[in-house]
Amino acid sequence: MVNKGFPKFGMSQAGAFVAALKNYNLPDFILVLVAKECKSDLLERGRIDDRLQSMNDEALELLHKVFVGCEEDKAGKYAQYRFYAYVSSMYHKCEVLVNETIPGKAGKNHKIPVAVKNNGMYIAVAQNKATGHPVNKKDATKFYEIVDDIKSGDHGTMLTDAIFASSVGFKGDALVELETLSKSRKDDPENKLDFKTANFENNIYSVTKC
Repeated sequence: MVNKGFPKFGMSQAGAFVAALKNYNLPDFILVLVAKECKSDLLERGRIDDRLQSMNDEALELLHKVFVGCEEDKAGKYAQYRFYAYVSSMYHKCEVLVNETIPGKAGKNHKIPVAVKNNGMYIAVAQNKATGHPVNKKDATKFYEIVDDIKSGDHGTMLTDAIFASSVGFKGDALVELETLSKSRKDDPENKLDFKTANFENNIYSVTKC
């Protein structure tokens, strides 16, 4: 398959991007999202370098900025792509869904940035604060209440993990509040929910508290 984007970069730069990117364990759905955004072709299956080579220059450049350069953009989109990949790396062989709408017990539909399914059941939900001020106590409380509502509903019976990540840090009271709310839950298997917070620092996400 010929990359229609050549020779804007020329083979050497596109080849360098592919060579760098193939060492990153990029999830399939990330390639699909980027291809869609950049109006690029994408081989449905095959080796990662073949699939990357089927993408246009714009898509390769975007992937390189996000994952190799760890660059930032004003809208926080690059951070979100990295976050999607981070969550995916935690749940191998599971289905990762972006901007998923999940109804809660209270009858409200919650739009969740990332949801993870295993055998058709939700097992984890996650969100990331990409821009602005550090996560505060109010943000933490809201996240807890949304996850609790989903867990209590028909779709949350197998939900066990909730991840709140931030590219802009956490205020101390936010971490304390989430930990307090988490510890207030009943300690039986049916109500079990593991809340994790993760910070994006030094170009990687690392769990700050469990």
